[in-house]
Amino acid sequence: MTTTLLFASPPLWPAYEAPLRRALDEAGLGDAALVTEAEPEAVDYIIYAPNSDVKDFSVFPDLKAVLNLWAGVEGVVGNETLTVPLTRMVDSGLTEGMVEWVTGHVLRHHLGIDANLAAQDGTWSKSVPPLARDRAVGVLGLGQLGAACARALAGLNFDVAGWSRSPKTIDGIACHHGDSGLDAVLARSEILVLLLPLTDETDSLMNAARLSRLPQGAVLVNPGRGQLIDDAALIDALDAGHLAHATLDVFRTEPLPPEHPFWAHPKVTVTPHIASETRPASASRAIAANIARAERGEPLHHVVDRDAGY
Repeated sequence: MTTTLLFASPPLWPAYEAPLRRALDEAGLGDAALVTEAEPEAVDYIIYAPNSDVKDFSVFPDLKAVLNLWAGVEGVVGNETLTVPLTRMVDSGLTEGMVEWVTGHVLRHHLGIDANLAAQDGTWSKSVPPLARDRAVGVLGLGQLGAACARALAGLNFDVAGWSRSPKTIDGIACHHGDSGLDAVLARSEILVLLLPLTDETDSLMNAARLSRLPQGAVLVNPGRGQLIDDAALIDALDAGHLAHATLDVFRTEPLPPEHPFWAHPKVTVTPHIASETRPASASRAIAANIARAERGEPLHHVVDRDAGY
């Protein structure tokens, strides 16, 4: 029987069609029908992203699973019509891209590169940064991406501490959890990286009170979710001089509106959600491999915990 995969994200179809067909063939699913439209009763799997028009999953009577194209699932995890397994995107390209972006910006702030770039006026002003072993870095969120970034930073000899909602153990990382653990990580983090999923508990986690717990002159780096930060509280902390800088890749509204104060703020760096873009070739291989597992009767990888929200 032919397996039908509904690619339910039409704007992304041109970029994904060829890589997905190659990946399905390589995974032994060359006879699968990959379509953007189908009768609901014919659909076995849905490849999904938040820009999809599919909102009611109950119309697909034989649906086996929904495979999200992105790591974040907050746009679909609460859909009450979705009763089959939902998987999130985990692939090597996503992880590598995040590690490269995070380490690049942590090193940028650690080494004071911005100040050097701004001082090309002939003035010899020498400021030597500490060694990485003397720089405390915090990572909030120790899932696939957060753990990879924490390990990479520890590999550069940074003094890394991480926080997650549930206990974790990662070699070379001081792992914390719970409210007291969060306070401990905040209090020591000269550079803080946010890589938490968006849930009811993490929405506006970095509010005025928690931003105030960071050391004087700390830097905030957010490639996770824009909603993790209270925007107004962040601007207040920057204006008051408590925080030295914020480098932000994600925002509550995207694209970030031209009139948003982040654009013009001298202590904010905006990057346009590029820290860890899903790349069609590697993402397609991850999707095809997961569908092949399901067709062999094996458990799907990276199934979302609906109660946890990720």
